[in-house]
Amino acid sequence: MTQTPSSVRPGAAAWLALIAAGSIAVTACSAATGGTNSPIGGARVVQVVAAENFWGSIAAQIGGRHAHVVSIITSPTADPHIYEPTAADARTLAQSQVVIENGIGYDPWVARLLANSSGQAVLDVGTVVGVPVGGNPHRWYNPADVQVVIAALVADFSRVDPADRAYFKAQQARFNHVALGGYHALISAIRSKYTGTPVGASESIFAMLAPALGLKLITPYAFLKAISEGTEVTAADKLTIDHQIRSHLIKIYVYNSRGQGRAHPDRHHHRDPGPADVDLPGLAGQAVARDRGRSGKGDRPLSPVTAAATNICGG
Repeated sequence: MTQTPSSVRPGAAAWLALIAAGSIAVTACSAATGGTNSPIGGARVVQVVAAENFWGSIAAQIGGRHAHVVSIITSPTADPHIYEPTAADARTLAQSQVVIENGIGYDPWVARLLANSSGQAVLDVGTVVGVPVGGNPHRWYNPADVQVVIAALVADFSRVDPADRAYFKAQQARFNHVALGGYHALISAIRSKYTGTPVGASESIFAMLAPALGLKLITPYAFLKAISEGTEVTAADKLTIDHQIRSHLIKIYVYNSRGQGRAHPDRHHHRDPGPADVDLPGLAGQAVARDRGRSGKGDRPLSPVTAAATNICGG
């Protein structure tokens, strides 16, 4: 299996769910995360189309040499909510055997394009994990949900290509134990050491991974949802978060520095040292944590693992 390199989407997709993990289940396992993967000639091949490249990456790694995966959205500037599919996108979907859509209102254009098609196996992530429209759509940041989707992929691929059922199961095992081995180990290590640690965040993506890490996210969900959707933040929620920071009720604050013009807590206006800031501006492993006021040297860039392991509790 090979894939052409492409960027994992930013916006809702590229902000890390938590820099502590250093990666998400999608980007932790593959240096190529989108576009197309090319199977070995002559093999039985399942034709797969993913609406977004984060699911396409996983599908390519599960399908291996018996799947040809095309991801429609691979541009780091594209927003699936408002994406305008092309005629070529429609043809690609119509010719597929398996379609992967995120659902939950995240990519509604997929259902419209498939309205006049038939015969494809459609894996709607929202349906598979039991989250309706209006729920948090960022399921690729939830380790448990990723496992549910992987199992559904294996089942769909096996229905289309039953002769290679054992191969797909073997790919699933390899993906989990090899590709995601370090990811799962780091989650386990953080959970065992920092379970119950109170943390804050600026957007709802973080809410997907925090429970898996055992961290106690105390930011009001209404605030997370408003920031993620670009709607108005209530004054009460803003005051609550400012109080949490000012009173040191949280140990780290995870935020998106690209959210210009959005309401964020007054992290930088308190004289005494507050929680460590965790900025999530880019791809896995690119986040920066700043330990404020402890070294006497201003902001210190920290690695993702260091931010989790040493600064999360002010160590």
